[in-house]
Amino acid sequence: MTKSDLINAVNAAAADKNIELTKKDTRELIDILFETMAGAIKDEERFSYPNFGTFTVKHRKAREGRNPRTGDKIKIPASYSVGFKPSPSLKDLVNK
Repeated sequence: MTKSDLINAVNAAAADKNIELTKKDTRELIDILFETMAGAIKDEERFSYPNFGTFTVKHRKAREGRNPRTGDKIKIPASYSVGFKPSPSLKDLVNK
């Protein structure tokens, strides 16, 4: 699903519930939602939404790797990434 597909789906779902939103309003609302989620993940290192899942900041330690072209050893620096753990209800929905 692309951002455009998401906007259209949310706009259609809102119309089904008699909520009138323009596509521009829907796009801005979705942008605000993701900005807020990203801010929470950055500030609190965690964002949880019931029946969907939890996003958490994961720390990766520095490690040694290999350059695939030359085979030389290289140092991979420590970094941070975002992990996602789906809720049991989302897992069940996907597995059906």
